[in-house]
Amino acid sequence: MIADIHVTEKSFGPKVLMTDVKFSVDDGEKVGLIGRNGVGKSTLFGMLTGVDDDYSGSIIFRRGSVVVATAQEHHGVGDITVLEYILRGLPEYMRLRHILHTYPQTMGDDMQKIEKYTQALDRFGEKGFYQIEELVAEELKNFQMEGYGERKISSLSGGQKRLVEVVKIMHADADLALIDEPTNHMDYIAKKQFIDWMKSSSQAVLVITHDRDVLREVDRIVEMKDGGCVSYSGNYDDYLRQNASATGNAMQDFEQIERRIANLRDKVLQFRRMKEKARDPDTIKQFKRRELQAASELEKLEAIDKPTFWIDRDNVSQLNYKVADRYQKFKAKNIRLGMKDGAMRSQRKLVEVRDLALGYGERILFEGVNIDLREGEAVELRGRNGAGKSTLIRALLESLSSNRLGQSEEQRGYPSDLGGRHSLMRPIIYNGSLALDPHVRVGVYEQEIAPTYLEVPLARAIEQMYLDRDLPINETKIRQLMSDYLFIENDGAIPLASLSGGQKARFQIISMLANDPQLLILDEPTNHLDLPSIEEIEAALERYSGAVLYVSHDDYFRHKIGGDVVQIGES
Repeated sequence: MIADIHVTEKSFGPKVLMTDVKFSVDDGEKVGLIGRNGVGKSTLFGMLTGVDDDYSGSIIFRRGSVVVATAQEHHGVGDITVLEYILRGLPEYMRLRHILHTYPQTMGDDMQKIEKYTQALDRFGEKGFYQIEELVAEELKNFQMEGYGERKISSLSGGQKRLVEVVKIMHADADLALIDEPTNHMDYIAKKQFIDWMKSSSQAVLVITHDRDVLREVDRIVEMKDGGCVSYSGNYDDYLRQNASATGNAMQDFEQIERRIANLRDKVLQFRRMKEKARDPDTIKQFKRRELQAASELEKLEAIDKPTFWIDRDNVSQLNYKVADRYQKFKAKNIRLGMKDGAMRSQRKLVEVRDLALGYGERILFEGVNIDLREGEAVELRGRNGAGKSTLIRALLESLSSNRLGQSEEQRGYPSDLGGRHSLMRPIIYNGSLALDPHVRVGVYEQEIAPTYLEVPLARAIEQMYLDRDLPINETKIRQLMSDYLFIENDGAIPLASLSGGQKARFQIISMLANDPQLLILDEPTNHLDLPSIEEIEAALERYSGAVLYVSHDDYFRHKIGGDVVQIGES
């Protein structure tokens, strides 16, 4: 065992986040850490890395073990290069390099220093540090960051910093790696490289992720919920089966508690009435004692919070009718997407692209692309990061905007920064054509929230987003939307910039569906969302009457949504 974790309490003011999180990680074991948004997964990582020591319990790592972690913040390192940052994060590298660089000038005939220098030489070679710069450069290239080694950390985007953290971990050769959402900004090739590394690595890995492709390759899944955690042996598919069985048993136990509570309430009233009617002092004492006993047990049972019950749709379909009825009664609240179902499909063509070659300036990103997309159909844009998928989406939206002169981009229903680093440039059509139905209502899900909303409190951001599109909105609808997407009342006062990744993703879904769209354009919609929310989106999209144009590197999502695959750039 390399790590033993037992958090007996973690609170933020009056809010208790954890009460009994207890699990261990064995040598070489790959463990996926999952849980609904907000249960404390990233908070737990802060405790494991020592950033947060305000908790009760114990976190014990095996003596002498080397633990590395992906950083969430990069304060104070903005002026160093990517290569230097990665090398600094490698255990032993900086110490050994210091000895090799400084001792030849100072050791002279000092046998102790000579011995230390010789040991450092051997260890440097044993760790493969003589080739480390070339290996890191090659890994950066694999993640489409060729030549970034000399770039400063401060010049990178958030997604690029996350990739740098992954490269650092992959070359750390540690005993335990703590990795937070590693694949959110990876394309399908980069993700495969990460998964292959994780599977073949001898080090233990504890990874926060809801990427089911990653979870499919772990040895064990630990789910945080209801202040504690549950451990499931095996990978994601094993977890789903075990969770269905465990949840069925837990619902039965909770139903028995509810029946006992109802029974005790009756008994308290019954003993109280019998006590009031009795005249004999001993009989009064007897009924009073029974009333107090029943009331005491009732108080304890009523203090038990309702557990979180969630079973995936495939396993729900296999439940017997009694358990299925119980699940409908007790299942955890999930997001509710307001989307028209497939009964209203018209097969009207919404997107048409013919022999398209697109790019910026004199650079052609791709050519020969053809798309026919009708209502009720789906098309996946597939390609590496930077191949031009977002550029194609931007060009489609701009073709629509030419028919809607006088509106801001927010009013037209898509964010002003779509297109990343080329956001201030207009895509150029070198060959072919593209068009959107000029009357189609478009909903866009993108990774980044439009900057105009980031500093605005959630409730006001929802209101402003609707007003920007000339859509009706009032306080009642704002409250309903917040409830439908699992926000509590206090969340309404929090600026979007301060919300978690999962909460921001839910705001993006509200924004996407605000204008009752007939065409959805989705850019990695499963990033940041928890598993029940991902499943709800998949189920809603399967029923959806409109068309879907999407980019996703989640194989489970791609299998569910299906549709034609259009390759953008080289595969």
